[in-house]
Amino acid sequence: MYIEQSPNTGWSGEPDSPDRAPESGEPLESMPVSRDPDIGSEDGDREDLAPESGGRADLSQLPTGITRWHSSGLGDEREMPAPAPKAGRGWLVKALGAAGLVVAVGALASALARRSRYTFTDKTVVVTGGSRGLGLLLARRLAAEGARLVLLARDADELQRASRELGEAGGNVLPIPCDITQRDQVESAIQQAAARFGGIDVLINNAGVIQVGPIEHMRIEDFEEAMKVHLWGPLYATMAVLPHLRQRGEGRIVNISSIGGKVAFPHLGPYATSKFALTGLSDALRAELRRENIYVTTVCPGLMRTGSPPNITTKGRHEAEYAWFAISDSLPLLSVNANRAAARILEACRRGAPRLVIGAQAKAVVMLNELMPGLSARMLAIANRLLPSPAPGGSPEERTGWESQSKWAPSRLTSLTYKAAERNNEVKAADVEG
Repeated sequence: MYIEQSPNTGWSGEPDSPDRAPESGEPLESMPVSRDPDIGSEDGDREDLAPESGGRADLSQLPTGITRWHSSGLGDEREMPAPAPKAGRGWLVKALGAAGLVVAVGALASALARRSRYTFTDKTVVVTGGSRGLGLLLARRLAAEGARLVLLARDADELQRASRELGEAGGNVLPIPCDITQRDQVESAIQQAAARFGGIDVLINNAGVIQVGPIEHMRIEDFEEAMKVHLWGPLYATMAVLPHLRQRGEGRIVNISSIGGKVAFPHLGPYATSKFALTGLSDALRAELRRENIYVTTVCPGLMRTGSPPNITTKGRHEAEYAWFAISDSLPLLSVNANRAAARILEACRRGAPRLVIGAQAKAVVMLNELMPGLSARMLAIANRLLPSPAPGGSPEERTGWESQSKWAPSRLTSLTYKAAERNNEVKAADVEG
């Protein structure tokens, strides 16, 4: 008997010595079979071949490089399968194919999304806190797109100035003085809006307050006020608007939370507490309203140059607290352009995006807090030591930003904030110092 192998196996049997291997003369039964290490099983541990009694060999034990097996004296000859392809980089090919499929599906989904873009033209949009700052920036863009605007704000004078500006630019605006912490006022305002425009399509919960100072100077009432504005106000507005969105068969709700609703920063206790609550409310609403074709977007921006610092309240060492906050809000490395932020918010609303975090700095802070909470906690503790210490006596007295100014604010370091305050109706231009 002899075995004939294809050339790449490196050995063959001789027909004139059927029972012995060439050159060595050893019996075939006792001699191990050599083969190319790349051929055969992946681990290279195939057992040695030995003919069975009667001149028959187990065909399943032959190396893949063997093409024929001859049985001496029996005259039969059997064809073996062609060598199997080597394993090599097959996994890489499959991975690349899967990645290509994902990219293709993503591109198709993106194309379909662009094709069916949600438009604000002729949509009725309610914006709370719409008289100044980010709310006014959103209203300007919505008016330019042809939306019917309903602006809610507590300050009637600010509201009239914002409404006049938007009207002169061709906007269709209904200003309604409203304290969103009062449920009856919110429900009345929504009824007025629906009666005026025949329904409501979009709600943007934007109104907010900021108290800056150490926890030693905060009272329970400060937390209650923040919760009223950031949690109960959006809840009142949402519950009042929902019947109108359901009547439309679709809708959008945008809740302007904050990076402070993802990571609690020192000296912003009431603000962070209430923004965390708003983030939770927004996420809960999203899960339940999606089946009704109502999309809820949670927006968590970092510092934005809206011009809001003059209207915050400070506690403790008032001038020092206002200075660090106003400077942080002004520096481009720490804050983002508010007009671009407004554009991104409306785009997220248009797409029905579940969440939007604005600013590379904010994204980095959120990621650090999620992945390395211990390190994040130590860094926040260090930041707290760098902030102003509590004032002697722990007085709960509060002042506005305008009442807390110093040589540091306004200054060149805060120039971007004060320019934004002028542009965005945070204060009359004649009152701006610096």
